[in-house]
Amino acid sequence: MSRPRSLSLAAYRVLSWGVSNPSSQPEIQRPEGELLWVHINAQDRQRAVVDFCHRLQQVRPTLHVLLTVPAEADLSLWEQGDYPLVNLPSEQAGAARAFLDHWHPEIGLWVGGGLMPNVITRAEERGIPLILIEARVDIKIARGARWLPDITRFTLDCFKTILTTNSETTRTIRRLGITSGKVTDSPPLYVSPNPQPWPEDELIETNHALAGRPVWLAACVRDKEFISILSAHRQALRMLPRLTLVLNVADTAEAEPLQNRLETMDLRCTNWDTSGQIEDNTQVILSAHSEDLGLWHRVSPVTFMGSSLERDAGGRDPLVAVALGSSVIHGPFVHRHQQMYDQLDRAGAARMVRSATELGDAVVELLSPDRAADMALAGWQIVSEGAPQADHLIDMVQDCLDQRSAG
Repeated sequence: MSRPRSLSLAAYRVLSWGVSNPSSQPEIQRPEGELLWVHINAQDRQRAVVDFCHRLQQVRPTLHVLLTVPAEADLSLWEQGDYPLVNLPSEQAGAARAFLDHWHPEIGLWVGGGLMPNVITRAEERGIPLILIEARVDIKIARGARWLPDITRFTLDCFKTILTTNSETTRTIRRLGITSGKVTDSPPLYVSPNPQPWPEDELIETNHALAGRPVWLAACVRDKEFISILSAHRQALRMLPRLTLVLNVADTAEAEPLQNRLETMDLRCTNWDTSGQIEDNTQVILSAHSEDLGLWHRVSPVTFMGSSLERDAGGRDPLVAVALGSSVIHGPFVHRHQQMYDQLDRAGAARMVRSATELGDAVVELLSPDRAADMALAGWQIVSEGAPQADHLIDMVQDCLDQRSAG
């Protein structure tokens, strides 16, 4: 380390010394074996990161994963999944050292901004290879130490590789004095859905039973949305008299009352879960099991993603529908998956509707073979475009781990 860097870091650590307050969350024991530490600065990137980690573990099954989030983040709002999820300690030198002493990861992957000089520089000093993806020039410098020169450059320079999502950020980082070869543009991580296969004989039999009729699916529909879905279906039937709706309910307890309701509305209904039979005159196929969505996405060129028309719903994940070739319609309330819906909307792979009338019109329009094919292609490009980036990052992580174990 050069003398100016040593003096600056020494001063920074003195000014930021301290240990964080004891955490209310129980301490998690470090697993035996190789450990990948991934820091996620923004909650909306968690799902893509977890998907990447799953893919990485497919090629390196013995690798363990630790996920960290910002010190101030409320863990109860983050998804609890397959990997330990903990807050990174606050930007204090003693807390950073304690974190690394406990976890001593083999490699670190930082996603986004919120870079913390103490933990990053100490990790680099311990020989832990660090990779920064979706980079931003966003450093959390401890209070009282912001006047020190070059802390931003020193922090960024600790990374072995820096991947940015745009050329402007790349230029900014290079202008700070970071070696040009370290910094490259690269797309962000995307979720790559991997739908379960479906028995070919059942798929063929179901398509045969539908006898070439136009079909649309309303998936994960809540009770407050039933009237809108059924009104849209009645409207679309005027233009497509042989149209069939597959109505998948979000709450299995709603299936039987809904069947009775459909009969009073003079809509010819079959309950897939009890009979599994589709008649020539069936207008609505009622389904209450989420595991059957793999079949219905495959036979339905158009899917309305339910739990999105009511303000308190939040939407459902659209990616499996898209991966299985179905065009997506959704309501305006999809904040749980807002980034993905925005991306699908911009690409022309999905359409937002706000009312039953708009939904009925969209179903008729998107069931046009040319329109459905165009949207399905746009959707496939979205779900597949992240694969090369993920594969490249997997190779980088593998190389770092191999070099570390060989050394």
